[in-house]
Amino acid sequence: MKPHFKDYLLSVTKARSCTEREVIQPLWSGYGKISRYQLDGSPWSTVVIKHIALGKANSHPRGWNTDTSHQRKVKSYEIETTWYRDWSRSCNPKCRIPHCLGSYSDGDDHWIILEDLNVHFPLRKYDVTLSEVKVVLKWLANFHITFLSHKPVGLWEIGTYWHLATRLDELELIEHQELKSKAHRIDTLLNQCQYQTIVHGDAKLANFCFSVNGDAVAAVDFQYVGGGCGIKDVAYFLGSCLSSDDCAQYESLLLDYYFAELLIASDESQQSHDFQDLEDEWRSLYPIACTDFIRFMLGWMPTHQKVNTYNLTMMNAVLSGL
Repeated sequence: MKPHFKDYLLSVTKARSCTEREVIQPLWSGYGKISRYQLDGSPWSTVVIKHIALGKANSHPRGWNTDTSHQRKVKSYEIETTWYRDWSRSCNPKCRIPHCLGSYSDGDDHWIILEDLNVHFPLRKYDVTLSEVKVVLKWLANFHITFLSHKPVGLWEIGTYWHLATRLDELELIEHQELKSKAHRIDTLLNQCQYQTIVHGDAKLANFCFSVNGDAVAAVDFQYVGGGCGIKDVAYFLGSCLSSDDCAQYESLLLDYYFAELLIASDESQQSHDFQDLEDEWRSLYPIACTDFIRFMLGWMPTHQKVNTYNLTMMNAVLSGL
């Protein structure tokens, strides 16, 4: 740990000393690590520190070690810092995220100091029940209503890590020529929808921390947070935790639940909008959002398990209607 950052950490946490207890995980492509630190004499017994070391990046796990990939990653960390500094306090307990204690930069090294969610949300799920899927959908509904119609100042103009304008290298590798030719039209349908919000942008199961009884979650990893249609988060999340058969079986039930929670959050927020219009638009864009993500996967890693019967059937139906 660099001395200047250590001084900053001790200052913002009011700690006498700090010790790295464990490395939670390395960052993608060797861009640093996320660690848990033990604090002595602080109101916080532990904190989680995301250390972004841009000078230590190595080859991409999938071979995408291009300058384009590097610059996208650099921007993603800048945006995540902006998110925690300027936006995160707007999240209410129904769309819980870690409290940010501070951020610090020194050359190619950047640190974000976060509340340790393990105190209240210690569980990470690899398999989920339907009730646990609904808990995350409720989080997403509240998040999307909280930021409905907000302009993504300082964030990605278009959120999600698979956004077409940032994935043109992957587009070139798609063998499905109809999908390739209609990719920009699909992108436009999502980007020009009337009801825009802020999307998490990487709302996979691994980025949600569950409470002990499983009835509440908090979200992490806001590198690709930005503007967009909320249904993109929903489409991506369901594909991240459900099999092809489960997606087909429970699609209607889970979308109904998400929109029911969206309505509750909308009523509580007392915002001025036509909720039925919003629901109609986002429901109609669900298959478009699924197809948009599969567009990325077919260029990035076409053999991935997320390229399955459910998504390919959805994609073919969308393409035939365009």
